[in-house]
Amino acid sequence: MDSTPHGAAVTAAGFEVKGPRGWAFRNIDFTAGPGSLIAVQGPSGSGRMCLLLALTGRMKPAAGTAEVGGLPLPKKKAAVRSVTALAHVPGVAELDPALTVGEHLRERALLQGRFGGSLRALLRPRHERRAAARALVDTAPASTGLDLEALPKGIRTSVRDLERLEALRLSVALALIGGPRLLAVDDTDLKLSDEERGAAWKMLHGLAAGGTTVPAVCSEPPDGDEDVVLVRTGQSPEPTAPEGTPGTSTATTDEEGTADALAETGRA
Repeated sequence: MDSTPHGAAVTAAGFEVKGPRGWAFRNIDFTAGPGSLIAVQGPSGSGRMCLLLALTGRMKPAAGTAEVGGLPLPKKKAAVRSVTALAHVPGVAELDPALTVGEHLRERALLQGRFGGSLRALLRPRHERRAAARALVDTAPASTGLDLEALPKGIRTSVRDLERLEALRLSVALALIGGPRLLAVDDTDLKLSDEERGAAWKMLHGLAAGGTTVPAVCSEPPDGDEDVVLVRTGQSPEPTAPEGTPGTSTATTDEEGTADALAETGRA
């Protein structure tokens, strides 16, 4: 049986999240098929991270409807969490600078082996589970283009010594170990050069082409990329696309509402 992750289709209509003092984002409308790359564009504080958390079942929406892989939110948010993952999200899914690359990979593989697999997988002999964990450590970095041998100290390189693009690749690799149908990535182009930004988008395109649906937060989507579904939060500095333009959504937001909604994440 083919266990390759297959992407989750995503739809949202009038989707909104609100905190105690205001809206994190409002009026999100878009449709993306399985294996889509979704660029979530907007200024800092415009609710981009909150949208990722809401679409992965980790933040409760206040209005509107959304589905991930046919699972409605918020009714099936626990099921949505089981088929989605987060990468590079400050305070939620971030790297420990004191650990090495290898320690991160082994820890994630161990956790996946103990808590992320099926009951049948947990009943397998210990040597088989260990072999499976080693395979995950070997294959996950390669799928993101992270060259372990090119790092200053190889797999023993501390996270604090990684370049920004390398840290992004590692964070995505760790999330992929769980085999998510949808992988949400925050701040994909934060403080990256033009060359590094292009490499980051190439990585995300590769993941989507491999079957994983990837919503990714960015300040600027790749130019002229017709394969990307664009979702905008906040007031974009670029001209707003005409109403009804396929693959494009605009939304209004409140910065204080974003902070409040993040504080409520653990209560959703």
